[in-house]
Amino acid sequence: SAWEATKRTRQRTKDDASEEEEGEHEAYKRSRRTQEGSRSGGVYVPPAKARGWASEATGQEADETVRQKKSWEMLKRNIHGAVNKVNVKNVQEVVVELFRANLLRGRGLLAKSLIKAQTASPAFTQVYAAVVAVVNSKFPTVGETVLHRVVLLFRRAYRRNDKALCLASTKFMAQLVNQHVAHELLALELLALLLENPTEDSVEVAAGLVKEVGETLSELSPQGLHGVFERFRNILHEGAVGKRTQYVVENLFAVRKANFEGFPAIPPGLDLLEEEDLITHEVSLDDEIDPETAIDLFRLDPNFEENETNYTAIVQEILGDEEEDDEDAENKDGGEAGAETADHGGQVLDTSKRQVIQDATGTDNVNLRRTIYLTIMSSVDFEEAGHKLMKIDLPPGGEKELCTMILECCSQERTYLRYYGLLGERFAKLRRVYHDAFAELFGKQYELIHRLETAKLRNVAKFFANLLASDALTWRVLSCIHLTEDETTSSSRIFVKVLFLELAEILGLKQLNERLMEPSVQEDFSGIFPKDTPKNMRFSINFFTSIGLGGITDALREHLRNVPTAPLRAVSDTSSDSDTSSSYEDESSSFDSGKEREDGQRRSAEDHIYDRYRSRSRGHSRSPVRYTRSRRSRSPRRRPSPSPRRAAKVYGRN
Repeated sequence: SAWEATKRTRQRTKDDASEEEEGEHEAYKRSRRTQEGSRSGGVYVPPAKARGWASEATGQEADETVRQKKSWEMLKRNIHGAVNKVNVKNVQEVVVELFRANLLRGRGLLAKSLIKAQTASPAFTQVYAAVVAVVNSKFPTVGETVLHRVVLLFRRAYRRNDKALCLASTKFMAQLVNQHVAHELLALELLALLLENPTEDSVEVAAGLVKEVGETLSELSPQGLHGVFERFRNILHEGAVGKRTQYVVENLFAVRKANFEGFPAIPPGLDLLEEEDLITHEVSLDDEIDPETAIDLFRLDPNFEENETNYTAIVQEILGDEEEDDEDAENKDGGEAGAETADHGGQVLDTSKRQVIQDATGTDNVNLRRTIYLTIMSSVDFEEAGHKLMKIDLPPGGEKELCTMILECCSQERTYLRYYGLLGERFAKLRRVYHDAFAELFGKQYELIHRLETAKLRNVAKFFANLLASDALTWRVLSCIHLTEDETTSSSRIFVKVLFLELAEILGLKQLNERLMEPSVQEDFSGIFPKDTPKNMRFSINFFTSIGLGGITDALREHLRNVPTAPLRAVSDTSSDSDTSSSYEDESSSFDSGKEREDGQRRSAEDHIYDRYRSRSRGHSRSPVRYTRSRRSRSPRRRPSPSPRRAAKVYGRN
């Protein structure tokens, strides 16, 4: 009947719906298992769990998922391994290795690996930027992804006030600008943001960014770079930052004055692209950027085989051109090597072992001295000279050569320049090795002071006086000076005179006396203020009194007053009593003979005066006219001569 037919139709419809629901449920369960199998996303999965997922997955779809997942894990390992081993020497080989991996599928992995490696090792930022530039020339989407994520990293670090992460991200962006992956406006936007409300951290980050990208901005946007430095100048004038940050800004101005020497835009060995192959992306800090985090995780690709085939063809086209260029270069090098070895009678030379040649002629030392001399003479002030000299790659023991050159340049000047004293002070306070070098140099100069001319001697003395007055050099170096008549020469006395006069001018006599009276250095000053014999004490006192510094010898004068006077005889500790008595008798006889000789000289002088008087008295008696002098005469009156009888009485004549 019609009712039964309707009932059967409803039953079939219900059965079909239940079957359809069961099919949808099974499909949902299979998709859930597939998602669970791919849920690791590169994270380590225990083998037991992985086997469980594999056993649950059935059919051709599950096999395809496992195969693509294995391919994804292999791609991830290849990218991470290539990024971790890249450096300046093998950058070309690593780029080729990266191209062999599917960078279109793993661009998220490459961007993540590069940013993580650069944050951990900022010193290799230029290498990572060169890798991004080469990949960007062939696959612009990969370079754009890296740039977007670096910008997002800087935003997050800036909001969190993470200084270390800001320094790393700005350095990466600066090198991407140098490699022309990012536009120079991005660097100017960063500088405007950092210097809008300057703090010590933001100014330091901006200064580091300018050092990295300054050479590129000076070529592409000189007006923008000039505006940035004007802002830095205003920050210095306002004084809103601390001393350390001001020093960083002053160092930045010195780097700019040297045309960013030591901060090249692209170092040698990393300029891998021609100008026509460069692709630049314009990204702003205010743009809405999609992080594309989904591309970092595994996703099932329905067109996996087709995409892999297409990428293999693209890579063959890219690497085929590069391999041809490499072959041409190898053939050219091989031809040159064959031409060089042709004269050896067909004998093959082993060029793999290189001999290290050491120069024993002193040419390296001469070149080092020339470099130091030119750097000192070409600098405007001592700060610029100090920064340039610190960048010189000194060989072991080159610190002593640097200190010697500073002193020699100072001695060559006509008059002393405080420029050299400040430069020496900077290095003496910088490291202990420079302090020890100057201390050793003081002793050598004092020993050889007699070889210097007077002008050079004065310059050297004033140079060391500035180091001593600023406490850049310890006062214990004065222990090599022994101020006695026997141990000094005219040159050494002039050196000590100029040294102490300069110290008195810088410190003042009162402060100088206080420094000399410190108990900790009295042993070191025992040679300058000797207390062994009265003769040496008197010599030191007379020396300082003659140069106008008698005030620093008050303690020595007091000590000399308290010294007991000894009898005039020479006492020898190693001789016997008989020798002592005989020496005393010889000394007494010599003293008596000296006294008799003195009396004879006095008598001859008296006879001479008496003869002069007699001749004068005879002349006056023979003269008929007596001349008188006017009281207004300018010549002094001569006392009347004594009468002959009185003169004879005075001089013992009868």
